[in-house]
Amino acid sequence: MGKGLQPDLFVKSIFTMDVDWLIERGIKGVLLDIDNTLITHKQKIPDEKVVELIAFFKKNGIQTAIVSNATKRRVDVFNEKLGLYARYRAFKPSNRGFLKAMTQLKLIPEETAVIGDQLFTDVRGGNRLGLTTILVEPLDVNEPFTIRLKRIFEKLFVKQKPI
Repeated sequence: MGKGLQPDLFVKSIFTMDVDWLIERGIKGVLLDIDNTLITHKQKIPDEKVVELIAFFKKNGIQTAIVSNATKRRVDVFNEKLGLYARYRAFKPSNRGFLKAMTQLKLIPEETAVIGDQLFTDVRGGNRLGLTTILVEPLDVNEPFTIRLKRIFEKLFVKQKPI
């Protein structure tokens, strides 16, 4: 039946995650969400922490791509400085955005991780494809109403505490 809604790892922040955990599992690429994973909904461009994180992944042999449900404009503005492969309107948890990014990076599911802040989009979508899934706590609690509503239901499913 698979992992369903359970992430492989639940961390407080993508910025404090142990990259060795990925390397030990043979992860060669990560598919990153933007909003509330890398930056808040209010931010438009990557800050220095995000730039350093992408460089850190690269230095450790891990490719990165963006897979976001955000609009083309939002993703393009965010990605301008980073120059990563980026899928906008990915309709996560649909497979399509994940598969296109994996194809672009020439990755297979066993060597791919998805990192995001939402259980029903990032984790569910990654688990459906057999990817390693990493759930991060949202960067900002001031989110759009629809996401705050989803957060109530997420708490019913997450059975672990972030590390």
